[in-house]
Amino acid sequence: MAYTLHCKPTLFPTPATASPAVSHRLPAIRCGPRDNRGPLLKGRILSTEAIQAIQSLKRSHRANPASPSLPTHILSRLIKSDLVAAFNELLRQEHCTLALGVFSTIRSEYRADLNMYADLVSALAKKGLREEIDGLIGELEMDGGISFDDEKGLLKLVKAVIEAERRESTVRIYGLMKRSGSDSGSVDMDDHLGKVLRNGFRRFGEDALADEVEWKFGRFYKEILGKP
Repeated sequence: MAYTLHCKPTLFPTPATASPAVSHRLPAIRCGPRDNRGPLLKGRILSTEAIQAIQSLKRSHRANPASPSLPTHILSRLIKSDLVAAFNELLRQEHCTLALGVFSTIRSEYRADLNMYADLVSALAKKGLREEIDGLIGELEMDGGISFDDEKGLLKLVKAVIEAERRESTVRIYGLMKRSGSDSGSVDMDDHLGKVLRNGFRRFGEDALADEVEWKFGRFYKEILGKP
């Protein structure tokens, strides 16, 4: 009885008597601020329609891998943003053949930008499909050439073609650039683009074209700086 009178029972541990081991078992959950999230990438958010189209294309390809054509009715239902998203996702999964089919639909119904050409060139080179790169640049020529409005896309494409070791395609792109206005002086290429082209031509043994590019830039900067 004396024991029960002098020792008060404790049903719940007080903060002072709580075991520190128990408190450390609880994981800390941290949520970063929303402002720290990266920006959404254009053409990378897959809608339900884009996902279904990708799955249908892959099923069709597995059923008949030897067929070069794709079921166009699957792609005709997609809007441009879904087509671009499907194209990017197929490239990410390294389904270059399917990506080429989607890209063809984008070219026929809309206008593919130079960044898309560059991404496709890099993907084809990674898979060893280098001859397809030459055909792709030929299609770019059929689509009306090159616009200098997208200098970053043009630079990216030139770099991709040179890294893919496609001499003929690099020469063809330079020809498209000249026909688009740079040769007449109405459009001036970026300095970095000129250096990339010059070094690429040297790499391929096209010294005459490398000298031509170097001369054009030398003349261009002399005109800017007012040097004789």
